[in-house]
Amino acid sequence: MTVLRTTPESEATGLTAKIYDDDVQSLGYVTTHTKTMAVNPEAYEAFEALLGTITADMDLRRYELVTLAAAAAIGSTHCRLAHGRKALKTIPEAELLLIARDFRNAGLPPAEVAMMEYAEKLSSNAAEMTKADGLRLREHGFSDKEIMDITLAAAARNYLSRSVLALGVELDRPPTLSSELQDALLASMETRRA
Repeated sequence: MTVLRTTPESEATGLTAKIYDDDVQSLGYVTTHTKTMAVNPEAYEAFEALLGTITADMDLRRYELVTLAAAAAIGSTHCRLAHGRKALKTIPEAELLLIARDFRNAGLPPAEVAMMEYAEKLSSNAAEMTKADGLRLREHGFSDKEIMDITLAAAARNYLSRSVLALGVELDRPPTLSSELQDALLASMETRRA
């Protein structure tokens, strides 16, 4: 549990109340990571604006695949579950189960595997990245803008995931996410830690 004192929903005002309401409108409840990040509501809003700019021209499927790969590399169960739920808007659950278990062997097109591997490496060992990593994406047909968007989406996930982990935020389990998909998303995290 986080060491920060978060604002209870009944006491939220101003920008914090707006941030909470956005969660209620989209999820039906306020997540623990939203409550924690809203301790500095201006920074949270700035992050959301940045993310909106990064993803404005990005395909939702691509964004969610990048996010899931980055979250796994970071060790963020919070983001794996949250984006597992969000990914269902564009990826059928049967396919998402395979991706969650092992994206390299889930029958994805080679370009999507390369993109996820790129996000994974950026999130686990960015100092070892070279020009070859970007060139590999280009070889799979990604434009310069798409490579930039993939990079920024993965880097943004690092910002939020690492903040949530550092602050010891309690894990939310999205109530609409099947237990099978939750298990697959979290089991892959356990495999990485082993």
